Amino acid sequence: MNVKRISLITPPYHSGVVESAGTWLNVGFVYIAGSLRAAGYEVDYYDAMSLWHKWPEIEARIRAFDPDVVATTSFTASVAHALKLTALAKKINPEIVTIHGNVHATFCYEEMLTAEHDIVDYVVRGEGEVTLVSLLDCLNAGGDPASVPGLAFWRNGAVVATPKAPYIHDLDALPLAWDLVEWPIYSYRAKNNARLAIVSSSRGCKEKCSFCSQQLFWAQSWRARSPENFVAELEHLKQAYGVQVAMLSDEIPTFDRERWVRILDLMIERRVGVKLLMETRVDDILRDADIMHRYREAGVEHIYVGVEAGDQATLDLFNKNTKVEQSKAAIDIINNADIVSETSFVLGMPDDTPESIARIVELAKHYNPDMGFFLAIAPWPYATLYPELESYVATRDYRKYNLVEPVVKPKNMTLEELERELGKASQKFFMHKFLHLHELSPWKREFMISVLDILINHSYLAGQMKAAMKEGGTQMPEEVKALLRAVKGAVRSPADNHPALAPIP
Repeated sequence: MNVKRISLITPPYHSGVVESAGTWLNVGFVYIAGSLRAAGYEVDYYDAMSLWHKWPEIEARIRAFDPDVVATTSFTASVAHALKLTALAKKINPEIVTIHGNVHATFCYEEMLTAEHDIVDYVVRGEGEVTLVSLLDCLNAGGDPASVPGLAFWRNGAVVATPKAPYIHDLDALPLAWDLVEWPIYSYRAKNNARLAIVSSSRGCKEKCSFCSQQLFWAQSWRARSPENFVAELEHLKQAYGVQVAMLSDEIPTFDRERWVRILDLMIERRVGVKLLMETRVDDILRDADIMHRYREAGVEHIYVGVEAGDQATLDLFNKNTKVEQSKAAIDIINNADIVSETSFVLGMPDDTPESIARIVELAKHYNPDMGFFLAIAPWPYATLYPELESYVATRDYRKYNLVEPVVKPKNMTLEELERELGKASQKFFMHKFLHLHELSPWKREFMISVLDILINHSYLAGQMKAAMKEGGTQMPEEVKALLRAVKGAVRSPADNHPALAPIP
């Protein structure tokens, strides 16, 4: 076999969630493309999802590049579209080698290969930079893929899974293919469509949250890039590609305080000028209360911490390893540093009722994050919490496993009732926030007006927010009403129509 040309393609899945605030690149493909090129392969980095391409456009791009391999990413909500993508590749040319990776493929490879082995040749389990290159090198050498760690494939009527590949520990040594990214499409609405990158400073998570996929994917391990290597990358992104905002994809970038402080110091000393959006754990924020001013000075403008639940029993069920009272304290610390605070509550558990959800909304108001989201529990079939939820799972249509559409039916609510209650929760929370807009600092007020525009004009919550404004508008100060009128009357930019800004090669 002669494998030379590799298409890395994101499936065109959309749920109205991540695309609300902007357009997000697939940083995993930046790493994998870099490793493939370093090994001598030609790569097309094709973000069909962010380009909002339809199937005819995707087919045209595949035919134009004429790849030997099509590799795609399969997280749970996107797996149906990812499978359709590799089916399309096989239709174009049955000789194309098709490969799936990411969390769902890593854990559900048996289900995937048993049902779809005619359109899925290989599954890369775990990190792809070494495993994918090793597989392609093996195919070119005429070797047996069973000798390559980290794979699964179909052979002789059964699934073959090779031993788990070791994690990559020298993250600084991994090459990145930033020059393949089609930069004009990536922007952050909340900062006037600023050029946006997704970056990774570390990999892994040491926690054991029972509903989460990441602690399983990384097996409670954690590895990090050096501060110097990471900050140099941010400088490069700003200078070479005009990046103004970068979101950290890390689960816990702050895990090693000494390393994190060094990153902040370098950001300050070098005046990097890239604003950072990030998530971390509540207890790391409590630990860093004394240096939160350095977060702000370094350019950290937005921090997400996962509260997830309002009572200790549910937190313990989720294995969050935090106390309820810590969440309020962490959000206060973030707010007091004049950094945007965001959190989420995972709802739709079997015992939830309209009354329990209403109590969570009141708790969210008390916690007072700038942004609070009320998410439907997604019962990942590989999560440790799944056995407790399985009997309440109402659908196996993975396209709905997106944290917005309820798929777990509570004992005393229909799915439709739950969906309405989640919408009402967002209504009530954000209307409360906008009634208190005057209490925020000037820059946060401006940010929250941008958030309001996103919620009304671009998000999955648009219908609920418009209804809430109609119902609650009389309670608002005239200044806020004027802002709302301006937002509702805003002319959408051409970029919101998601044109195909990047030419087919």
